[in-house]
Amino acid sequence: MDRESVSSTNVASIGYDNATETLEVEFLNGGIYQYYNVSGELYEQFRAAGSKGQFLARYIKNAYPYSRVG
Repeated sequence: MDRESVSSTNVASIGYDNATETLEVEFLNGGIYQYYNVSGELYEQFRAAGSKGQFLARYIKNAYPYSRVG
């Protein structure tokens, strides 16, 4: 999945696959996680968020199933 670099103290890059509604997040520590069943609208809100880490913690981390892929 292609990811775009973001300005964050915790997140290095993010990407999204519309077909599978999968959000991929690469953290600065090197971990890569995929979050499933994430709507395109929520992904766009995440992209626009001033604080990627806060948005991820508040709206995604404990709300969607995920797996570590890297």
